[in-house]
Amino acid sequence: MNAWAPDGDYHGDSPTVSALRTALRQQRLAARSALADDERRPASARIEAHLTALLSDRPTGTLAFCWPIRGEFDCRPLAEKLLARGWRLCQPVAVEEGRPLVFRRWTPTTPMARDHHGIPVPAAGESVTPDVVLVPLVAFDARGYRLGYGGGYFDRTLATMAPRAFAVGVGFELARADSVHPQPHDVPMDAVVTEAGVHRPAPSVAIAPQGGDHDDRKELPDG
Repeated sequence: MNAWAPDGDYHGDSPTVSALRTALRQQRLAARSALADDERRPASARIEAHLTALLSDRPTGTLAFCWPIRGEFDCRPLAEKLLARGWRLCQPVAVEEGRPLVFRRWTPTTPMARDHHGIPVPAAGESVTPDVVLVPLVAFDARGYRLGYGGGYFDRTLATMAPRAFAVGVGFELARADSVHPQPHDVPMDAVVTEAGVHRPAPSVAIAPQGGDHDDRKELPDG
């Protein structure tokens, strides 16, 4: 039996679900940290190529991306190419704990500061609304649910956006899991991009309340 059994096996058992999500997070973070440079470089190049193809089918607009931490795919080279093609860029900023993110305009010359998690973010600037959000992930499943670091920022943010931005989970193929055991507050991605290609979520059903953690990258600082 796979170590990551379907989330339906654990509905209503909050300690079990939380433990599964914590173990999955730790395992996938360790695997990502262990990714050798000669594997990371070509995988990153393929991720960039797949993202470029995915975005080429969409009208030019405002795209949000994150400064890379903890071995995440580095979106910055792609972001600069998109900027040259007419895209506007922004980055998420956690202004207040437990509240949705705000998005500040970004260019390669934007002054940066470290937030209270130690992540570089635009130091100031106007808030904008992105059309597309590239969302880093630690793990993901076939239904498009992602596991982050436990902060819940992206889920809160996407849930409050109207209209909602096109959300693209971005990570390495080693992040794939049978299930991330999604919680009722989790928001599935519209697509997930890895070095293997663009993955469209399978049809999903409503998730029964089961408690547990919130999942997002702002919970853990870079390190």
